[in-house]
Amino acid sequence: MADVRITHVGGPTVLIEVAGWRLLTDPTFDPPGRRYRFGWGTSSRKLAGPAVPAAELGPIDVVLLSHDQHGDNLDDAGRALLPMAGVVLTTVAGAARLGGAARGLAPWRDVRLTAAGRPDLRVTATPCRHGPPLSRPLAGAVTGFAFRWPGQRHGALWISGDTVLYGGVRAVARRLRVGTAVLHLGGVRFPVTGPLRYSLTGREAARLCGLLRPHTVLPVHYEGWRHFREGREAVERAFARTPEPVRRAVRWLPPGIPVDVEV
Repeated sequence: MADVRITHVGGPTVLIEVAGWRLLTDPTFDPPGRRYRFGWGTSSRKLAGPAVPAAELGPIDVVLLSHDQHGDNLDDAGRALLPMAGVVLTTVAGAARLGGAARGLAPWRDVRLTAAGRPDLRVTATPCRHGPPLSRPLAGAVTGFAFRWPGQRHGALWISGDTVLYGGVRAVARRLRVGTAVLHLGGVRFPVTGPLRYSLTGREAARLCGLLRPHTVLPVHYEGWRHFREGREAVERAFARTPEPVRRAVRWLPPGIPVDVEV
């Protein structure tokens, strides 16, 4: 029986409903058409708007914000939503910039969220590197999140955040049992930096899932922006070459439609 409901709003933005909790990842609700600058000569244009408007989202208990410095993970409308959330979890640097209810977590730090009548949620920050080695001055700090609660059958629900495949992400497979992996994909590149990648490609995601062996893989953040270089077809080709249990784990979330996921 499914016990989590997940709605893909668009891009990296996902509404997760579990046991009375309502969590939102990387709020992006601006309309399409605008160009956003990411720093150091990089920029991109938003091509698609949210499948669920912010006004129709309902109350949010927790925002899981992988990083605040890029408009494809936190735009103006998403930023306006933050004060309405009970808690905002993000990077240490991001929390210092945002203030208010934002709480910064360093990699592998835990926080326990409690509320009357609901199970406790244990949230663990996981490592990310938003680009090649030595790219931190360009891309800034990013975090992923794993969260657990009593009664999970397959393991933690893990949100990768914007990252490439490197040792810090491989450590997730060693340190956590992941049941559901929400993967930020897209194989991001920019003309100014040539072939360098700033997020997971389909091949990297397939290799990572070979290590994680999750029950469910949910691809997100691979469409809706001009800087993405790999869409659904490229990801499907990469996973088609993986062992059947990995291939069978992939589920594509229809935008704006709640989907029940067994965890």
